[in-house]
Amino acid sequence: MIPVKTALCSFGMSGKVFHAPFLHLNPGFELYAVWERDKNLAVALYPSIRTYRSLEEILDDAAVELVVVNTPNYTHFEYTQKALLAGKHVVVEKPFAVTVQEGEELTALAKKTGKKLSVYQSRRFDSDAKTLKKVVEENWLGHIVEAEIHYDRYTTALSYKVHKETPGPGRGLLYDLGSHLIDQVLQLFGMPEAVFADIGIIRPISKVDDYMELLLYYPASRNLRVRLKSSYLVREPLPAFAFYGALGTFLKPKGDPQEQHLLLGEMPVGDDWGVEPDSAKGLLHTEKDGKVIREYIPSLKGDYGEFYDGMYEAIRNDQPVPVSPEDGTNILRIIEAAYLSSAEKKVITL
Repeated sequence: MIPVKTALCSFGMSGKVFHAPFLHLNPGFELYAVWERDKNLAVALYPSIRTYRSLEEILDDAAVELVVVNTPNYTHFEYTQKALLAGKHVVVEKPFAVTVQEGEELTALAKKTGKKLSVYQSRRFDSDAKTLKKVVEENWLGHIVEAEIHYDRYTTALSYKVHKETPGPGRGLLYDLGSHLIDQVLQLFGMPEAVFADIGIIRPISKVDDYMELLLYYPASRNLRVRLKSSYLVREPLPAFAFYGALGTFLKPKGDPQEQHLLLGEMPVGDDWGVEPDSAKGLLHTEKDGKVIREYIPSLKGDYGEFYDGMYEAIRNDQPVPVSPEDGTNILRIIEAAYLSSAEKKVITL
């Protein structure tokens, strides 16, 4: 196994928490370099890492094979474009870019340069998403007619990440948490045919949207409605996942524990990594083999490291990337349509 020499474009929360630990532990990768403008945080945790002061230094280093673009959303297009043109494979944090046009340009550039390009939609690999996928694919609820997904928080203060709270391209709740919700829906049900959205600011201190509700319409023949909702002023949340089908209902709180442990500085190791507490089990009330059941079911184990397992196979063995740029662009299609819908107060056809 020849490790993929990898460089991070930032060592803030994203780099330190969501990327470095998994790259460090995966034998298929070498956490080779990091771009830090004036600090030396990464080398304190990973003594062998190289610290560069500019993106150009990283791109000029011929040893770097993979660049992780984990910088503010509005930089994703520029930095990803530069990395691809420099002959590097790229993983770019969600959202893929700011606009559909940017996403399409990057997708075309990756094909032209022959480099692998993937979007870090980490929530595909959490326990919640895996469990929902099992419920839907194994038809536990029968034909699903309604699905509602929440990603709520109670945060009265602004984020310390100033770039997230400053109005501009790619800012706001829909781009941030909304990217996760939309990706989950697309994985379960595919692209909708239309969108209606209500997006706004509910905290007096906020300058960017901190509330969103989307209704996704599917063809009439599918008889399916999907709602996505997120707010920063929800102290007592509803179930994060509520799925209703012809046979039954599945209700579940958010339960994946990985982010909580990563924020505490823990490494993603051990048999219990990604295992939810019993309190996060989903309630399944449905019918199986003619018998009505109502029980709490254990969730599948989450593991964000599976993303980089897939990325290694893509780079070394020419397999598909774990999250395609086309998927990332489809998320942007819905985001753009949602903002237009909210502004014009009408349903937007995709």
